[in-house]
This record gives sequence, structure tokens and C-alpha cells, in this order.
Amino acid sequence: MLDFELARQRILAEVKPLAGELVPVDDADGRVLSEDLRSKLDLPPFDYSAMDGYAVRAADFSGTGPWQLRVSAEQRAGGSGQALAAGTAARIFTGAPLLDGADSVIMQEDAERDGDGVTFRAGPRLGAHVRRRGEDLASGAVALTRGTRLNPFRLGLAAALDCAQVRVAQRPRVALLCTGDELRDAGSPVRPGSIPDSNGPSLAALARRTGAVVRRLPRTNDDLDSTRAALRRALSECDLLLTVGGVSVGDHDVVKAALEAEGVTLDFWKVKIKPGKPLAFGRRDGTFVLGLPGNPVSAQLTLSLFGLPLLRALQGDVEAVPRPVDVKLANAISQKPGRLGFYRARLVDGTAVVHDNQASGAPTSMARADVLVMVPEGSSGLLAGASAQALRLDDL
Repeated sequence: MLDFELARQRILAEVKPLAGELVPVDDADGRVLSEDLRSKLDLPPFDYSAMDGYAVRAADFSGTGPWQLRVSAEQRAGGSGQALAAGTAARIFTGAPLLDGADSVIMQEDAERDGDGVTFRAGPRLGAHVRRRGEDLASGAVALTRGTRLNPFRLGLAAALDCAQVRVAQRPRVALLCTGDELRDAGSPVRPGSIPDSNGPSLAALARRTGAVVRRLPRTNDDLDSTRAALRRALSECDLLLTVGGVSVGDHDVVKAALEAEGVTLDFWKVKIKPGKPLAFGRRDGTFVLGLPGNPVSAQLTLSLFGLPLLRALQGDVEAVPRPVDVKLANAISQKPGRLGFYRARLVDGTAVVHDNQASGAPTSMARADVLVMVPEGSSGLLAGASAQALRLDDL
């Protein structure tokens, strides 16, 4: 049985990012850059006014004011090619290129317009309210580094740099196989001893959050031959095969045996965490395999802790592993030492309220949680008011 950190390190050590592909900026939200994004131009591309006001030469404001200048031009956003005559001012608007010969802008609130003239009671500071060409980013500079996951703000930067396309890692292909005689589709006719398959929709949605393309395979029952047949087809068609259930030690847990029979080399199949101890990890050729436990909380938690970092790493994401946050406990946690515990809790005014029902088969505990509070494997628990580390579910 491996320690949590060692198990995750062993998984991530095997990963090489997938090849890159060009995609339109409009379709790149959530994708990961597979190469540095370099600026194709200076940002901003020209000197421009940061305010509505008047473009002037600071040298024209000698002596003591007030100063009266003739308004010789008007410059709007999108305009160009105008020069400022000496001893005059130009009406200028936010975003408009600075006129040749101008070096400062005076806000319209500090000016008194009268026909073709304007009066200023205070002179400008040289360069005031002017955004200089390249002051944000110079042409050729790295704007976003390889391994950055794109979001609306980073896509805005890419578009501002005149990029219509970006090179991003290909989406990982995930095949998801849920096993078990007891499972049926949610909403289907009830049969004695059956339960709705909650893992299929939940785990597929989790994997898609990383940018993966997920294919849910037809469920198999607790039969070695049918499970082998399903695995055989899937292993050649995905980057990550997720199996759910059947990796423990029960008489009807056939997935581990089926994986080995299909040529999957298993690295480990137990991790010292609670819940989620029965977790199998292996490979066949270029395909990774994670065998998740069948209990809903255990499956969701192990995919979040091990599978999602793997999927991010396959895209070259430099932040593949979520960072823990510090919380204070509203109530005590007790545990039997020996496994790192992950306890579902809700944040209330910055304090973690740990749910009473921590059973691995209770999906309510995950559905109503904001964080997973971590209790070290050697600890017998934490007192109310104690500080602890936690993982935010939104960060997983």
C-alpha cells in the first residue's frame, strides 16, 4: 500500500504531454498552451491617450498659468496621421493615437473649452495620461508560457496580440467503463437489488472539466470474459482508461484480473488513503489505466486526486496538482491512524464544517461539500478550532 504523495508521483512521472494542435482563439478556452505564446507586436502598438481630454506639448506651458491655446485638431480612436501644430492643443479621446509632436494629455475635467480655444489653469506633467507603445509588452516577448491553461482573460491577451490561433495540447481521450451487476441507468425501470449508476455521469463530468474527451463504454457485469472483451476494445482507442469497481479483493471483483490478462502492467493497486484504498494504476503501451473503487465517494475522490492531475499533465499543464489551502475546523475529526484521511466539509465564513456522514457510499457528503479536509495518516484526529490543510473541490 503506497503513501498518497508517492502514488501520485509514480503516476505523474510516467506522463509525457500529448502533441499540440492549432485551434482558433474562440475555441481555446480551457485548453493548455503547448508552446510559448510570443507577442507579434508591441502592446500597445502605438502611443495613445488614456483619457478624454486635450493632447499638448508640455514645452508650450512655460511661465505661470492660466494658458490659452487654440484647438487645432481632433483625434478619435481609430484616427491617425495628424500632427500637433506648435502652441496649440488637440481634442483627443480615450484610445486615440497620440498626435505627432504631442507628448502629454490634459484631462477634459481640467480644461475650459470656449469655441476654438481652450484654457488650462494647471500645466501638464510630461507624459501625463499617455500609454506608450510597448509599455505593456514588447514585440517578441513571451506573453504566456507553455503549460498555461487558457481562460477568458488569457484569450483576451492572445487576441490583443493579433493571434487568431493558438497551439494547444490535444485533448486527452478517456474511456470510462463502469462495472457491476447491480447497476442500471438512472430513471430506468427498477429491478430488485439494483441501484442507479451515479458514477458514470459524475466521473465523466469530472474528466471533461480538465479538457478531456470522454467516451462512456457500455457497462459490464461481474464476468471476467465480458470485462476482458470491453477492455480489449478500449485500450487501443484512448489515452486513459478508467474502470470503476471490481479492483478490490472480493470474489466478484474481476477488473484487476481482466486488466492483467489484457496485458496491462499494474504498478500498484492500493493507496494509504481513506476513502479510496483500492486504486489500481498501470499502463499498456501508451495507454494509462486507473482502476477506481466502486463506491461513489471513493470513485469521485480518487479520480479527483489522481486521475485529474494525470489528465492535466497529459496536456502539459504546469499546475496539474491542486494546491492545498489552510482552514480552521468548526468541529472535531477522529480517525483510526494508518491512512491519510480526506473529510468532506463545507466552508462557512471561512471555517470548515465537517459533515457527520463520511461513508464512502454517501454521495450527499460530496454534493454538499466545498473542501476535502486532510488529516495525516499518523494522526488520530483533529480538535475543533484546529488548523488543517484542505483541497477546494473547485480546484480539483
